[in-house]
Formats: sequence, structure tokens, C-alpha cells
Amino acid sequence: MFKKMFNQYWSPYIVMAVAGILSALYFGITKTVWAVTGEFTRLGGHMLEWFGVDISDWAYFKLIHMQGTTFSRTDGWIVWGMFIGALLMVLLNNNFKIRVPRQKRRLLQGLIGGFVAGFGARMALGCNLAAFFTGVPQFSLHSWIFIVATAVGTFAGVKIVSTSWWKGKPVLQKGNTAAIVKERKKIQPYIGGILALAYAGLIIYFYAEGKNMLGTAALFGAAFGILIERGQICFTSAFRDLWISGRATMTKAITLGMAVSSVVTLIIILVNGMDPITKIAAPSTVIGGILFGVGIVMAGGCETGMMYRLMEGQVVFLPVFIGNIIGATVLAYGWDHLGIYNSLVKMGKPINLIDTLGPAWALILTLVLLAAGFAIAVYWQKNYRFGVGFKKGETKHVH
Repeated sequence: MFKKMFNQYWSPYIVMAVAGILSALYFGITKTVWAVTGEFTRLGGHMLEWFGVDISDWAYFKLIHMQGTTFSRTDGWIVWGMFIGALLMVLLNNNFKIRVPRQKRRLLQGLIGGFVAGFGARMALGCNLAAFFTGVPQFSLHSWIFIVATAVGTFAGVKIVSTSWWKGKPVLQKGNTAAIVKERKKIQPYIGGILALAYAGLIIYFYAEGKNMLGTAALFGAAFGILIERGQICFTSAFRDLWISGRATMTKAITLGMAVSSVVTLIIILVNGMDPITKIAAPSTVIGGILFGVGIVMAGGCETGMMYRLMEGQVVFLPVFIGNIIGATVLAYGWDHLGIYNSLVKMGKPINLIDTLGPAWALILTLVLLAAGFAIAVYWQKNYRFGVGFKKGETKHVH
């Protein structure tokens, strides 16, 4: 049992289905969704304040609310809980190791990719979570626009990273690469155990002090972090793998997760009389989605992929994280100071399928679209081959 839990990665299908249920339950409890880049933007705002910049009149920060600190907000503890949950799994698996890219250019590329992804995500008012995985189950039309735009962006991103000027010259490792690697002392699981106890104590403290929402966010954040690390969930690979190898496992798993989450979320909305969270569908959704898709491929991972890989010790994802915060913060400045809102957002409006079609048809349409996406992914994986495209029917020879 222990070996299955910590020495083997989990099925992405099970992981995404569980994540879909948990994200729906989290919405039911907190009336907000599982998301990360909004908090990344707030972190950027706080950093500007530390350096004496007055952001009180920035429209974007008014939109996403800057009250409190990252440690007094539920969105903050979703983020830190995800980092900690992923780190726990890495340590319990004895898998933490500082990994520095052989090509140092990857650090700059990661920074640039993170910047583009962060800028695009916040222009579209959400990333692979709020405008994708948790956006579709909220029946917000903007999520479907974002998904299509992200697919286009990742295709363009694959074309960019496939060029020789992006790849650079390969760095060959000297010596025998098959040399025996000394087994690391298995101290990491003990550190992971101590960290788990400390974090459990923090959650208990939140509830004991009456800070129930913080305790809930910290608990769910850790659960999400555990799931993305154990399932190796990365939305970048869900698209990038399609364009490169035709592999669609992650695509199918994420689609399944959204279907499960859509059903549970609608039940929660109807039972509790809640309003779904709907974001503006506008040209900014298209442009932001394309930029996000390009950025995550350039960075080598989306926000969720970046988080657990950074906890594994992959140094390249530190500049990706930094770039994401910078990109989101620059967008926050440009929202009103550079006229982004007036030119790309203002003409749009929030459209929810429940309001437009009614609950039953909204769910049916969502499930039909997800089923179609799943079927396309199955066909794509079966027939697409890199460098060839789709296989043509083979002619049978009669002897």
C-alpha cells in the first residue's frame, strides 16, 4: 500500500476525477473556485507596495481585491497549500533533488515563458484552472473560448520551441552517463512526515481560532497539491503532447475530470441556490488564451506543472514562477494605464450557460462537448504520428 502511495505515480484519470469532485466541493463551501494566478497577481501587487509603489488606484487590483495578505486570504492558502502538498509527496517519495538545466538559456526561456503565460492568463481572467478546469464546470462561456485559444497558442508555442534558435546547441555530458548513481539516504520521508504534522497542526490552529475558511483553503490546497504531484498533472502536456507525439492521456484525463466536476458543481449550485462564477467573454479571452498557450509551452509547464516540478527541485521553474508573477503584474498595470480594458474587455460580457439554456441543457451541452473532445483525443492518439500527420488507411494486398 505504501509503495503504491509514494513510489508509484497515480492514474491521471483517477486524479483528475477526484480533483474535479474536490474543486466542486471547495466551491460549495467557500463560494470561490480553485485558482492560482489571481494570487500570483496579488503577490506582485504586494511587492510593488513594499517598494513604495501606490497601487490603490489600479483598476485590476480593485477587481481582484487586495485586502489582507497572502497568508490571510483563502486564495493565498490554496497556493501555499498546493506547494506544500506537492512537496510532501516529493519528500515522502524521496524524490527531491536539485536539478539545474544543462543549457543555461533555459533559465531565461523559462522566465520569458512564465511572463507571457502570466500576462495572458490574467488578461483572460484565469489560467488553466479558473478559465479552464474549474471554469467549464461553472458553465461560463469564456472558458470554452479560452480552451480553444489555448489550443491555438500551444500549437504556435510548439512551432517556436522546435526552432534551432530556441533549442540552441545541445550540451553533451562528459563521462559515462550509465555510471551507477549512489542511492540517496532516505532521510526525505522523515522530513516529509515532520512537515505533514506541522501543516496538520496549522490547519487545526485555523479551525480552533475560528478561521474556518483559511483552514478549509489550506486543507484543500494541500489535497490539490498532492493530486497534481502524484498524477503529474500538467495542462501544457495535455496540448503539447497532441501536437508533438499524438499522446492524449493527459487530455483525456482532464476532460474526464471536468465532466465529473460539472455534474457535481451543478448539483451544488441547485441544492444550495448558489450563483455560478462567470467571467467576461471578450476579445481579451481569445488573445489572453493564445498568449497563455504560447507561454506555457515556452516555459515547459503550466501553473500546476510548474508548482510540483519546482517542489521536485527543478530549478528552471523558479524563473517560470517569477516570470508568471511579473507578467501578471504588468497586465494589472496595463489594464487601465495602457487601455487594455477599454480596447479588449469592455465590450464583452459575462455569459453563463445556465442563464442562457437552463440548468439541464447547460449540463447536457457541456457533457456533449466534453465527450466530443474526449472522442477526438482518442482518435488523435490512435492515428496521429509526429512528422507524418494522420495515418492514411493501409491497403491490403491479396496474394
